[in-house]
Amino acid sequence: MTEADAAARRARLDALTSWSADWRGLRVAVLGLGVTGFAVADTLTELGADVLVVAPSVDDDRARILEVIGAKLLRHPLDDVPAELVSFAPEIVVASPGFHPDHPVLEWAGAVGVAVWGDIELAWRVRDKVNAAEWILVTGTNGKTTTVQLAATFLAANGLRAAPCGNIGLPVLDAVRDPGGFDVLVVELSSYQLHHLPKTGPGALHPWASVCLNLADDHLDWHGSPEAYRTAKATVYENTKIACVYNRADEATMHMVEEADVEEGARAIGFGLDVPGPSDFGVVEGILCDRAFLDERHTAALEIITVAELEPHGLAAPHVVANILAASALARSYGVPVGVIHDALGAFRLDAHRIETVAETGGIRWIDDSKATNPHAAEASLRAFGRVVWIVGGMLKGVDADALVAAHAGRLRAAIVIGVDRTALAAAFRRHAPELPLFEVVTDDTETVMPEAVELAAAVAEPGDTVLLAPAAASMDQFADYADRGRRFHEAVRARLGGEADADSAPHGPTTEG
Repeated sequence: MTEADAAARRARLDALTSWSADWRGLRVAVLGLGVTGFAVADTLTELGADVLVVAPSVDDDRARILEVIGAKLLRHPLDDVPAELVSFAPEIVVASPGFHPDHPVLEWAGAVGVAVWGDIELAWRVRDKVNAAEWILVTGTNGKTTTVQLAATFLAANGLRAAPCGNIGLPVLDAVRDPGGFDVLVVELSSYQLHHLPKTGPGALHPWASVCLNLADDHLDWHGSPEAYRTAKATVYENTKIACVYNRADEATMHMVEEADVEEGARAIGFGLDVPGPSDFGVVEGILCDRAFLDERHTAALEIITVAELEPHGLAAPHVVANILAASALARSYGVPVGVIHDALGAFRLDAHRIETVAETGGIRWIDDSKATNPHAAEASLRAFGRVVWIVGGMLKGVDADALVAAHAGRLRAAIVIGVDRTALAAAFRRHAPELPLFEVVTDDTETVMPEAVELAAAVAEPGDTVLLAPAAASMDQFADYADRGRRFHEAVRARLGGEADADSAPHGPTTEG
């Protein structure tokens, strides 16, 4: 490609900032045909682009639909760069979130000057199809989905058309193309999605408000280092227009805001479980308060709700309270009154598998927090309970769990280790809690993992204890996803307790862990 050709291509891509721009004939390769990849392919064919989907595995129904809408499909293991992809000569490669930055196809694209986008950049560029909704961005190692759901609930309760979307399950492209349109999109972003976002230029996001809830080592196998993971997360604050919400208890998030290039007038809004300062959200004598969005913030605060009111709804655990404060800050930045937030919390419930009570019998509580897929999430869960029989393990994703084990060994009655990374976890327990009763579930049979773990837990738990499934690890070594792991825990508890466990947990569809 000559320098003039490259300049012409860049100019064309720079002009693609609207649904009504000229996308016709644009050659785009889409990597992956999961929920996100399909939404990308569907969008681009509707725009008139020439689309080639390359995927190692393909759902038959999606493959048939691709044929109908006019996209081409190449089934390829993607362990190298397919010759068919090279001959297609794409102008853009859109990578689904799971593709590592050092994937052969992405490295090839970079080497030959092909632009690499993610689905979020594409969605931002075509966000005006129906009406250009404002975007509120949410990321963090843990608590993203709950915070997105809370913020969207608060906005909707104030009469706004709000859609929770992104990594929460609904692709942003589907929300953008919804014929009804939305006022606000509350977008959950994983570190994978943030990695591909540009900070400047026509593809850069300019959100209304943004938050990084917390930062702890996670997905190091994907990003390669803690520094790269932090850099990806920090992108959430770039170009924010109104409010950069950060966690006062997590200094890294504060520094992200300090370093971000934001729009003139954007405010830094802190949240935390301590007494809030001016421009903060926090807790005063058991009352969640807003000292940010009121004129008298130097001398007064607005009361949102009390911790006592949250308790009956299972929303009083410290990390959940923190999520409520963060979501309240996002909603208040959009003008939602505190009274609306208070009333909406009365009807809000956490999703299944998030510190969910399965049963309480004989003085023993059985808690499902299968969504705790990394040590940071498991730590928050452990802190919410007293004496614990801990069911832990799975795929550690390159993260060291030593510090977690050392910090919480004193509250444990016993530990029951499951999953492919049992050896590393068992060694951590032997180093930091050599006297602790330690059990390993050695079976690799998905059908028997949870029944064995529950049986072991029942044998050691005593009245006053909590049996806690908080794996601190991903689930895909033995289960379909964290929801499958949690459902099987429910079933095993009900079987062990003879039906005394709560059987009302609804089945959920496929979930992502990131």
